[in-house]
Amino acid sequence: MKTLEIPTFECETGNYHTFCPISCVAWLYQKIEDSFFLVVGTKTRGYFLQNAPGVMIFAEPRYAMAESEEGDISAQLNDQKELERICLRVKDDRNPSVIIWIGTCTTEIIKMDLEGIAPKLEKQLGIPIVVARANGLDHAFTQGEDTVSAATTHRCPEYNHRTTNQQKGDAVNHIVVDVVPDDESPDEGGKSNRCNLVLFGSLPPSVASQSNLESRRQSVSVSGWLPSQRYTELPALGEGVYVCGVNPFLSRTATTLMRRRKCQLVGAPFPIGPDGTRAWIEKICLVFDVEPDGLEERENQIWKNLSDYLDIITGKSVFFMGDNLLEISLARFLIRCGMVVYEIGIPYMDRRYQAAELLLLQHTCEKMKKPMPRIVEKPDNYSQVQRMHELQPDLAITGMAHANPLEARDIDTKWSVEFTFAQIHGSVNARDALELVTRPLRRKSDSVLGLDCRSLSRQTVDV
Repeated sequence: MKTLEIPTFECETGNYHTFCPISCVAWLYQKIEDSFFLVVGTKTRGYFLQNAPGVMIFAEPRYAMAESEEGDISAQLNDQKELERICLRVKDDRNPSVIIWIGTCTTEIIKMDLEGIAPKLEKQLGIPIVVARANGLDHAFTQGEDTVSAATTHRCPEYNHRTTNQQKGDAVNHIVVDVVPDDESPDEGGKSNRCNLVLFGSLPPSVASQSNLESRRQSVSVSGWLPSQRYTELPALGEGVYVCGVNPFLSRTATTLMRRRKCQLVGAPFPIGPDGTRAWIEKICLVFDVEPDGLEERENQIWKNLSDYLDIITGKSVFFMGDNLLEISLARFLIRCGMVVYEIGIPYMDRRYQAAELLLLQHTCEKMKKPMPRIVEKPDNYSQVQRMHELQPDLAITGMAHANPLEARDIDTKWSVEFTFAQIHGSVNARDALELVTRPLRRKSDSVLGLDCRSLSRQTVDV
């Protein structure tokens, strides 16, 4: 039996060359509809928060900046009184169900005790205050969401796996489902009790609905999401609850769910691309002892519908510089599409949390007869540019800071941040992911291929 090629892991400088993690506010405030995000930091963070999400302050979005001035940094002002004043104003103007404080580099440097202040103000205001650290010193781009989700898990209600369906009406704010723990057997009738599945990761409502539908097709119902659309609808967590992530950058959340809330993690690849979505659903079905139905046929049909994109990228090469922690999943998907991946740069990777994704990457390389890409954690950008000069990839997926210099060296680029904000999860959204990948390639070769750069994006497929 042929052994799989083992991926090569390297670590370089240890620096995070990524987008600022406080940008998670841009999508989380839309996901949690009854929340208000308060970013605590200096004016520089305020400028970033104003410009990066692309939302004008006149639109009154549900986030704001608690600006630290010279008096705060020099400890001449009382942090608690200043935050109390701001939160009282937020309560009067917006009356949110929860206020989420986002700590920045400034709060880390001056050692602002947000975790100590929050419980006092929460009791005084009567509004839950969740504290999440999203500073760029310790976290990469998308790990901002990870810190918020991990902090939110502590606010989820406790799940009582002994509660029966007949008691459902008495269990307010709890998801009540019969569960067979690992040390118990099915009931006397021979039928296993239903299991409780909570998915964690922030997806747009339409994409989350697609994931729910994919699970229901396999007779596996999703009990809740973390984060939920409303803070008041957080799922119940505890022993007997199975949790499964949809994003590869949520390792802290996964660890908190297992260690603090005693949930059971479903270690699966992530639902990016038809292949990843199928493997994700199959692993969930395996855990719940459900026989998958029609997944292979559905995946094959979707690959056929992607043939117009596959014709463009098959045989092309790509180089990931590393930014949003989606690199392993995207690389695996693009290899399945026929591309050659020279290198996967990634700011941080939890190999335990991404173990199933790494295994699928190995199988994909073997299936497509492609070389196993080099995986570089915390890559040195200068060394990467030198390697790209030697390898001459057709496309580089990179942070915004390096796009123009690489374009000047005749290397087509795509901003990695676009994959973070685009809808790329699930089988039906594979076209959106490939639209992003092929756009710079089509821009260069559309005159040769006779294609309009905008034509493919307008096509819709009903699968």
